[in-house]
Amino acid sequence: MSSTILQALIFNVRHEAPGIVSVELRPVAPATAFPTVEAGAHIDLHLAPGLVRSYSLINPGDSHRYVVAVLKDRASRGGSRHVHEQLRVGQVITVGAPRNHFRLDETAPRSVLLAGGIGITPVYAMLQRLASLQRPAHLIYCARNRADAAFVADIQSLVLASGASLSVRFHFDDEHGAPPDLVQLLGGEAKDTHFYCCGPGPMLDAYESACEQLGQANVHLERFAAAKQPAAVATAGYCVELRKSGRTIQVAPGVALLDALLDAGLNPEFSCREGVCGACETRVISGEVDHRDHLLTHQEHAANKTMMICVSSCRSGSLVLDA
Repeated sequence: MSSTILQALIFNVRHEAPGIVSVELRPVAPATAFPTVEAGAHIDLHLAPGLVRSYSLINPGDSHRYVVAVLKDRASRGGSRHVHEQLRVGQVITVGAPRNHFRLDETAPRSVLLAGGIGITPVYAMLQRLASLQRPAHLIYCARNRADAAFVADIQSLVLASGASLSVRFHFDDEHGAPPDLVQLLGGEAKDTHFYCCGPGPMLDAYESACEQLGQANVHLERFAAAKQPAAVATAGYCVELRKSGRTIQVAPGVALLDALLDAGLNPEFSCREGVCGACETRVISGEVDHRDHLLTHQEHAANKTMMICVSSCRSGSLVLDA
């Protein structure tokens, strides 16, 4: 239930916009390489004991460095504040290998990318990747104002250098006098177009609604925080068999599966505790899962092959996990 852990040197920290810094990480041993960055992937930064946070990578194709961009969130639970106030060039930190639950379909005939605020980070990586492949793509970048938007000049240069394959539309609320009309902005696209969105929760909800209204099926998104859900299925407790560990754990009513494993002295990997980062994803061998995550698709939930143990549980009886 763990993945590759890497030692990374903080090579550069750069101001990108008010309240946003990018952090460049390189292997501690210069001759070594990181696993290659995919567009849409993110990594965990192990910032302090008990403080692990996931951030999207913005440099697809690289293996000699990782680059993330972090907004200092006013409602920070400690992660973004630590990045802004504690990380310094020359420090060595632990990071996880990239994970990708927001994968780009590189064969799509056309891609439409929608970003809201700091949601530009995985979307910017996708735009760069599509530019390198010379695949048609249109970016819609929304923010409250131009001054607070990161990577605007870089995006403009990338689009200009691409010829006709890329296009961009910026929507800054203070310039337009209103929030974006997503039905209007996303309309007029062919049915084989693939759509991607990352941003705040209300934008993601509006995006899903707009795509449904427009009859678009190839709809992808990534959440930074969990959306509201119906109440969990009631359970009287259940038993979990861990096939690799040879352990059987009883999960009491009202106790999260992750907490039950930690209380039993196990060391599963986890980060967000909201079902949005994928760090705790575990393969299901048997049992009926009550899926509560915001990563897996409806089809993946129905297939019941994997689960996020930080939020999901067992509907009844018992679970057998490949852990």
